[in-house]
Order: sequence, then structure tokens, then C-alpha cells
Amino acid sequence: MKFFDEATIEVIAGDGGNGVASFRREKYVPRGGPDGGDGGRGGSIYAVADRNINTLIDYRYARIHRAKRGENGRGADQYGRGADDVTLRMPVGTVITDADTGERIADLATDGARALLAAGGKGGLGNLHFKTSTNRAPRQFTRGDAGEHRRLALELKLIADVGLLGLPNAGKSTLIRAISAARPKVADYPFTTLAPNLGVVRTSEAKSFVVADVPGLIEGAADGAGLGHRFLRHLTRTRLLLHVIDLAPLDENADPVRDARAIVAELQRYDEALHAKPRWLVLNKIDLVPEDERATRVAAFVKAYRWKGPVHVVAAVNGEGCRELVFAVQAWLDAHPAPAAAPAEDDVPLPAPAAPAPASGAAPVVLRPAPLVPRRRRRASEGES
Repeated sequence: MKFFDEATIEVIAGDGGNGVASFRREKYVPRGGPDGGDGGRGGSIYAVADRNINTLIDYRYARIHRAKRGENGRGADQYGRGADDVTLRMPVGTVITDADTGERIADLATDGARALLAAGGKGGLGNLHFKTSTNRAPRQFTRGDAGEHRRLALELKLIADVGLLGLPNAGKSTLIRAISAARPKVADYPFTTLAPNLGVVRTSEAKSFVVADVPGLIEGAADGAGLGHRFLRHLTRTRLLLHVIDLAPLDENADPVRDARAIVAELQRYDEALHAKPRWLVLNKIDLVPEDERATRVAAFVKAYRWKGPVHVVAAVNGEGCRELVFAVQAWLDAHPAPAAAPAEDDVPLPAPAAPAPASGAAPVVLRPAPLVPRRRRRASEGES
């Protein structure tokens, strides 16, 4: 299955049903009074986060989602039936914004989170609501409100605790294979990773964390060069970034210090908040450096890079140093717990009208009856024998 993390959809909620002006007509009930019922509410459209879905591919092809309208009211005090709501299931981490105004509508950051995308129209009022002591036979009714119509932009941001950052071919995919059960593609050429990968790292029976591997960055990524800029959004939810650096590049002209600084500069240009996240250095491919030169090579890099944060030296291809890295990350995550997520939005029912007011704020519709012709009064002399 292809990985799609962007989509644009159109949601159209159902219109409310119209009210009706009706009067009771039964034998031996000459003045039954108004009995017109209200129209039913239109169907609303909701979004629900589902952890069993991991891509927005369904919404790349089914782009228009429409709810049904409510039924019209009928006589004999019969209210129209409300339409069923439509629920769209989306991956956890989906951010929904209005494509026209840019307003953020919802962030489905937890499994089961629920958000209202388009509200259905309220049903119109029947003439039963317009009955008063001075208006015994009202002919007013209101029409149902129109449902909301929106064009929405969907953007998926993966939920992960740790993100891997680095140049193409730095060994990020090899590292996630070494510390988790994820099996991304690994090859000896750059841009092997074309889509983000998630791996669950389990440090004990009760503790684990999620690692996100995104395609490698290159200089100019913030301006659209390479692939990594498209997937940097998946690192915005992480709590810790691991900057993976190839300590023994095959290119003789490559400078690990210069490349590391270029990656950090692109990260800052893309998002200042992402640049401010805690970041560790992971010096990879130490197995390609002779044992007697490793300490000197690492010390020289740290000094030239002027780095004062945590540094871990690993060889992802054979797992050397990965165990120490994993347990250090777990200890840091335990000491810096994630902020509590906001509770999922509940489905709030639409309130029933409390007063005989028009449903849409417009003047009620009034049915004008035909003029009545008065009966000719019989004279007292008529009918006498």
C-alpha cells in the first residue's frame, strides 16, 4: 500500500427538513387546530481517529462525502425523521484544516478522538409552534436550515516518541532495523527510504517507545530539494530527535561536521519549534573505523562540531552500542513524560427549539388561505310552515 499523508476532501452536511402548516381534520372535530410537525435535522459529518488506519489513501479517491437531509414534517403532529450522521475514520495524528480559510478544525492526536467537520441543518418549525391565545389557526411554518459545506485539507503527522534525522545513507533505516521489529528497505545508495517508517522499541515487558524514520535530508530541503522536507511534519510530534551522522563516509570530499551543520540549518529554516526540540548525536558506522582510531575520531568530531549534548557511538549494522542507546532514550523519556492529551470531543446533540422562532432567522412562511364567502343568513320567516 502506498503511503499518503495529504488529501483534500469536501464534506456536505444534510439540510434540515421543512416544517409544515397543517390542521386537524376529523369527523365531529370542526376546529381541531394546528397539528403541523417539525422537520428533521440533517445529518452531520464527524471524523474519528482509528489506530487501525495508517494512511490517508482512502481520501485520495473518495473526495466528496455527503450526508442525507432530514425528512419534512407532516400533519397529525408527525415530526420528520432526522438523518443519520456520517463518520469518517482517519489515522491517528491527522490534522484537519479548512482549505479556504486555513482555520484548524481538529487534531486527532489520540485513538478515538472525535471532531465535528460539518453540522447538519436544523429542521424547520411546523405551525404547531406558532399557536397562541390570539392566533388559534396559525398558517406560519419555517423551512429547514442548510447544512454546512466545507472543503478540508487533511495532513497526517505520525505519532512517535523519537525521530531519526540525518543525511541520506547515514544509516537511519539500518538503525531502526537494529533496535525494533521494523524492516524498512536498506541499500547502498541514497534515498532508499521513500516514505516514513515506524518502529516500536521494547525495553521491558511494560516499557516501550515508538521511533519514526523519515527520508534523509539534504542541503536546500527547506526550499523543496530532495524528499525529506515533505516528511519533516512527521517529526513535529516527537519528544526527542536522534541526529544520525555517518562517521566514516565513503566520499573522500565529504565533511561530517559541515553536513551535520547543514542539516540543522535546514531544520531551523523549516520550523523553529522543531529545531528547538531536544537533540542527541548518534555517530554511526563506527565499525568502519579502526579500533585504535575510534576515540580520536569521535573526540575530533565533537570538538569541531562544538557539541555539548549527549553523544552515542553505534554500529547499526551489527548492533554495537545500540543497546546502550535504547536504554538511555527510555530513561530520558521516563524523565520527560509527554503532556496529557486533550480528551476526545463528545457528540453533543443538537438542542431542540425552545420558542416559536424561525429556524434560520428569516421570516416564517405564511400560507394565505382563500377568502371565505359568508353564508347568507336565513330570514326568520324561512323554514316556517
